[in-house]
Amino acid sequence: MREEVEEVLESVRPMLIQDGGNVELVDIEDGVVKVRLVGACVSCSSSLMTLKMGIEKALKKAIPMVRCVEAVD
Repeated sequence: MREEVEEVLESVRPMLIQDGGNVELVDIEDGVVKVRLVGACVSCSSSLMTLKMGIEKALKKAIPMVRCVEAVD
């Protein structure tokens, strides 16, 4: 599953990088994908929206086993 998650993250990265941010995969536990937002994403007021409506939505669509996405430090 890790490989599939990385592929989906690669597809959303250009959008994040364009705004000065990025995302790193930290861990996957029981369908919960843990990521670290970096760069401009750390202090952006829209980071929760990016996490849930962008990253989580893309992951759930591509990988039905994904239950949710959580940001970690």
